[in-house]
Amino acid sequence: MGINLAEIIVKNTISLNSLSGKLVAIDAFNAIYQFLSSIRQEDGTPLQDFKGNVTAHLSGLYYRTARLLENGIKPIYVFDGQVPEFKRKTRIKREETKKAAEEKWKKALEEERYEDAKKFAKATSRLTEKMIDESKVLLRGMGIPVIQAPSEGEAQASQMVLNGEAYAAASQDYDSLLFGSTRLVRNISITGKRKVPRQNRFIIIEPEEISLNETLKQLEISREQLIMLGLLVGTDFNEGVPRIGPKTAHKIVKGKNFEYVKKYVKEKYTYEFEGNIDEVFEFFLNPPYEKTEKQKWGNVNSEEIKKLLCEEHDFSEERIDRVLERMQVTFKESGAQSKLDKWF
Repeated sequence: MGINLAEIIVKNTISLNSLSGKLVAIDAFNAIYQFLSSIRQEDGTPLQDFKGNVTAHLSGLYYRTARLLENGIKPIYVFDGQVPEFKRKTRIKREETKKAAEEKWKKALEEERYEDAKKFAKATSRLTEKMIDESKVLLRGMGIPVIQAPSEGEAQASQMVLNGEAYAAASQDYDSLLFGSTRLVRNISITGKRKVPRQNRFIIIEPEEISLNETLKQLEISREQLIMLGLLVGTDFNEGVPRIGPKTAHKIVKGKNFEYVKKYVKEKYTYEFEGNIDEVFEFFLNPPYEKTEKQKWGNVNSEEIKKLLCEEHDFSEERIDRVLERMQVTFKESGAQSKLDKWF
C-alpha cells in the first residue's frame, strides 16, 4: 500500500533505456504484488497453470525482468525479512480488506459485472511462501542476484543506494524516500499501454525517476520532516491523522520538529498516535540493514528455468525459449559474460 505522497513529490519522466548500465535494487514483494494484481483474466481470475496454481508472479518476473535486461538495466531483487512488530496491525487490516474484496468479487461475478469483478479481484492478491521460494529460484536461474533483507525490503534497497551499492531503489510506493534512498524509480515493471477503468481509452505508463534531494529542496523540508509528513498521512506502520492529506501535512511539518508536530495534532485534531510512534520514526530514520558483498552475476540456467516454468507450471516452452534466446543476444551485444560480471 505504501505512503500516499504522489501529489507533492517531484517526478521526472524517463525511459527504460536511460537506466542502461545502472544497478537498480528492486523491492521484490512490491513488484510481485503488482504482477499478482495485474496479470489476470477478464473476470479477475489470476493467471494459473492447468493444476490451478497461481503463476502470475512467475510470468511477471520472467518476461518483465527480461525486458529490463534487454534495456541494459542491472536488476537486483531485495526480499522482505522479519516483519516489524508495529506492522502486524496493518497486516491484519489488509487481510480484512482482502476478505471484503473477495465477497465483492464473488457478487460481481454472479451479477456478470465483469469489469467490477476484475477491479475487486485485484485487491485479493496474496503472496505465499511457495510463491516467494519459486520467485527466488527463477531469478537465480536467470543469473540475477537475490538479497534477503533483515526486515523491510525497501529499507534494505534504500540503504544500498545510500551506500553507493545501487543507483536507485525501485518500487511503486514512496516509502524508499522516507528510508533515505537518494533516487527512486517507479513504473519500470508496468511500463506500457493500460486501459482506463470504465472508459474506452488507454494511457501510456512511463517510468519515473524521483530525486530525494530535489523533492526536499522543492518542499523546503528535511528528510526528518518528510518522515513526519509520512507519519501524519499514514504509513504501513501507523494510522494517519484523520483529515490530514499530504499538502496539509507539509504545512504542519515545515520548519518544525517531531515534538511540536505531535503536540500540534493533539491540540488541533484531538488525535494521539497509537503505540510508540517514536519507534516508527526511528525505524524510518535508521532501518535494519545488512551491508551486502559485491554481487556476482551468474550464468543463465536454461534447464532450471524450463523445469520450473514448463515442467512444473505448464508455460509454453516455445515462448520461454524465445526469451532465453533474446537474453543470450543481449549478453553478447553488451560485451559477453565477462563484461556483465563488471556490472557487479
